[in-house]
Amino acid sequence: MLSKLDQLANRLVELDELLMHQDATSNMDSYRKMTREHAELGPLVALYHSYQEAGNDIVTAQEMLADPDMKEFAQEEIEAAKTTMTQLERELQTMLLPKDANDERNIFLEIRAGTGGDESALFAGDLLRMYTRFAERNRWQVELVSASDSDLGGYREVIVRLVGNGAYSKLKFESGGHRVQRVPATETQGRIHTSACTVAVMPEADEVEDVNINPADLRIDTYRASGAGGQHINKTDSAVRITHLPTGIVVECQDDRSQHKNKAQAMKVLAARIKDVQLREQQSKEAATRKSLIGSGDRSERIRTYNFPQGRMTDHRINLTLYKLDFIMDGDLTELTNALAAEHQAELLAALGD
Repeated sequence: MLSKLDQLANRLVELDELLMHQDATSNMDSYRKMTREHAELGPLVALYHSYQEAGNDIVTAQEMLADPDMKEFAQEEIEAAKTTMTQLERELQTMLLPKDANDERNIFLEIRAGTGGDESALFAGDLLRMYTRFAERNRWQVELVSASDSDLGGYREVIVRLVGNGAYSKLKFESGGHRVQRVPATETQGRIHTSACTVAVMPEADEVEDVNINPADLRIDTYRASGAGGQHINKTDSAVRITHLPTGIVVECQDDRSQHKNKAQAMKVLAARIKDVQLREQQSKEAATRKSLIGSGDRSERIRTYNFPQGRMTDHRINLTLYKLDFIMDGDLTELTNALAAEHQAELLAALGD
């Protein structure tokens, strides 16, 4: 680890020199790339220098041990510096963990009703509101891509695009099966029902071209949109359905009155879904080589239960139970997302030690 940190410290010095003599107007792309790298390395190298200073403090204190008058003070200094070094070493290991290239990307969030009929569709609507409120708390932009309404409210399927810094990093562990236990509004006997929804969080490709999609592999159908939108939306074939023949992935988009815009949005979702399949295959391979509690990419896995009678939410992957369900359903997910990220970080650190 130390040799790598030495290399990074030298690289930061090199970047300082390059930026000092770089004319930003001559090559803006190169300048931005270097400033981004400099911003990433700065905090890490500063932490490493603190680690080195603590090591120097130990050497200095050890030299004072021979002096009887300074021995007790020197021992205290050594112990304090060792404690500091241990803490800094953990922080450095964490900062050196490989970054997820998708962490800063926008996402497509897809919620599908599962077992439970109308109650499942209502719960899909509740989950959408929960994630929308979380997005608002993070000042992200929320765009409805497509929605298939159920008869009693809620959604059979709904897809939204969340635009904001770190959207994927904060919500990437939400993919999987979400189970709800509560008394439905339609239940006359007061019995608790169990329903389920599936959530998929997919990082948005920078451009559709990032994913290799052969136009010959696509079947594109247009049809008249249904649902809200006034008279105009039902008079034109503005809705678009794209089928990716090799994978069988089907994407529909009818939110906009423009067929062109719906097609462009559907292509973005298709690219994200294909990218997501590739990502899950990669995660499955990683999970096969080491036991992974979270981020396995398995959509069929039940990851969480929302128990309304008891007011609790349990995440089964990390055995976390929070008794503040009302707050969670209102988008207060920070404690949960932080706990999942910390567990994933611990897994990565353990893997490095293997």
